[in-house]
Amino acid sequence: MNITISILAEIPEDLHESLKLYLENHPTWDQDRTFSAALSLFLLQNGESDRSTSRIYLNTLFDYAV
Repeated sequence: MNITISILAEIPEDLHESLKLYLENHPTWDQDRTFSAALSLFLLQNGESDRSTSRIYLNTLFDYAV
C-alpha cells in the first residue's frame, strides 16, 4: 500500500516560473510528479541507497503509479 504525504514548500519565484513553463510544455507531468522525481534523484545522488527510493525515482520518471 502506497501512502502519500503532502508537503508545503516555499521556492524562489524564478524556479516556480520555470516549473510552470515546463509543465505547460509537458502535459504528462504535473507538479507532484516533478517534485517526487526531483526529490528522489537528490536523495539518490547524495547517498541514500535505499531500494524504495530508487523504485520511486524510476516509477516517477517512467510514469508508473507511485
